[in-house]
Amino acid sequence: MQSFIQDPDSLAAPRTLRERRQDGSFILRSAEALAPYGRCVGDWLEHWAVQTPQAIALAERAADGGWREVTWQALRQQVGAVAQALIDMDLPAGRPVVILSDNGIAHAVLALAAMHVGRPCCAVSSAYSRAGTDHGRLRAILAALKPALIFAAHGAAHAAAMQAFDGAVKVVGEHSDHVPGALPFEALTRTLESPSVMARFLAITPDDPAKYLLTSGSTGTPKVVVNTHRMLCANQQMIAQAWRFLAVEKPVLLDWLPWSHTFGGNHNVHLVLRHGGTLYIDDGRPVPGLIERTLRNLRDCQPTLHFNVPRGLDMLLPALEADADLAAQFLSRLRGVFYAGAALPQATWDRLQALARSVRGQPLWLTTSWGSTETAPAVTSAHFWLDRAGCIGVPLPGVELKFVPNADKLELRVRGPSVFPGYRDAPAATAEAFDEEGFYRIGDAGRLVDDDRPERGVLFDGRVAEDFKLATGTWVSVGTLRVRAVSALSPLAQDVVVTGHNRGEVGLLVFLSAVGLGLPLAQRRAQVQAALRALRAEGAGSSSFATRALLLEEPPRLDAGEITDKGYVNQRAVLQHRAEAVVRLHEAAHGEDVVFID
Repeated sequence: MQSFIQDPDSLAAPRTLRERRQDGSFILRSAEALAPYGRCVGDWLEHWAVQTPQAIALAERAADGGWREVTWQALRQQVGAVAQALIDMDLPAGRPVVILSDNGIAHAVLALAAMHVGRPCCAVSSAYSRAGTDHGRLRAILAALKPALIFAAHGAAHAAAMQAFDGAVKVVGEHSDHVPGALPFEALTRTLESPSVMARFLAITPDDPAKYLLTSGSTGTPKVVVNTHRMLCANQQMIAQAWRFLAVEKPVLLDWLPWSHTFGGNHNVHLVLRHGGTLYIDDGRPVPGLIERTLRNLRDCQPTLHFNVPRGLDMLLPALEADADLAAQFLSRLRGVFYAGAALPQATWDRLQALARSVRGQPLWLTTSWGSTETAPAVTSAHFWLDRAGCIGVPLPGVELKFVPNADKLELRVRGPSVFPGYRDAPAATAEAFDEEGFYRIGDAGRLVDDDRPERGVLFDGRVAEDFKLATGTWVSVGTLRVRAVSALSPLAQDVVVTGHNRGEVGLLVFLSAVGLGLPLAQRRAQVQAALRALRAEGAGSSSFATRALLLEEPPRLDAGEITDKGYVNQRAVLQHRAEAVVRLHEAAHGEDVVFID
């Protein structure tokens, strides 16, 4: 492991330049220039269909329990057929293909086909279209997107959602009879490709929209983020220059992360496309009842890289710790474990490394990156050894990271070819998103690990908008405290939300884990109280620990936006939807579900 980390042919050295400014701000950039990158996403597919035609590109679980595999050659053939079908439909210009269903081969083929002929695609979180939900939010999203075509893999499950918008062609993978007038997806795949597909493909320019992605929309209707081909191709070139081993080791992934988000849909899918690897589509999720599918899939697949959110790693760990054979199967070929989407608690980090040492006899390369939907997504990369959680790496080649003093923090802003040009049909929101130098205001804060050695990386310092002041005027760093609290409360807590805006003390809304729910009430209270005292004993001021916690047995609600389909808690949405719980936490004098420390 040490030789891999230190080998310059495997990982680029984190050489970083700093430009200081008189106003106290400074800019970090990589010392390595960004190399030329591709014209469009489809170039990768065209390349591997010729270079490695019989290698497996995509695989998903089949109805018989086995794996349905698609080679690069077959993938290109299906993409060409569906692309021709889209041309033959003579869809209105400028309007996207919208996909309502979860990850799958049909989903991938349709998205790639749309991009291949210059039509943007947009995957909408399936949480908005599940049967039995109110489709009001979905209707607002579709009204903003104005789709030319709407696709769902299962007509029976998405029939009501498919009817939420009129004026678009409807295509269904299975059970199309449940959606009146819908076309079966299989019919599209039988279309004979003509030269018009390649003519449109060759006309694509780097600044054409490739995808639309939606922001979380925690405060209203999500914004539509334009992702151009330049953004996506430049970002993969940046990653390739940092992770040099990908040039000789094609990535093999088993991945569940939803393609409606930039982590799964851009970072991971495009990593496989860019390097001609293999993506096994995981039909599991880091939730009870679905994590078992991921564990089953891991018994069949041996990934070379594992991508996950902290919640997903927390859900995997108990099974891996209890089954040495499964752990060995999972870890045997891994180059590293990559986490993003939320900060990783140190307790989870320590358990992963302990597991690796017991199974492999050596630690894992645990790494991360940082960015957003608007940055395609990676801005920084920890392409070096990390001893603990918290560092988000150094700027990738081609991007500039500006640190701007903001209250008692340094606000981060980003500029480079992987940054979006703006929000679709929202000029005011676009103008507000950029500063006077064209840096994107990403909304996060950061600071250097070592002010004298910027190459040691950047520490994530929370969301600027989430931080608040106590009644004393003291700032509370929500992101930093949340991670410390989750570690202190492990394994009792699934996650926490920090409270205390304009109040005298900091509080925690604690979402109990299965372990916490299984404990007797008295034991549960005692352990939470001990965790709160341990945080206080670390010796910092009143803004760095909580004096009270409200224990929540009801998990965060996906339909209310309290938890995303990537598995992390949305602090703002929880505070909004559980306002009464916040009042109870801070004003209750007693209660079985409220824990206090003096």
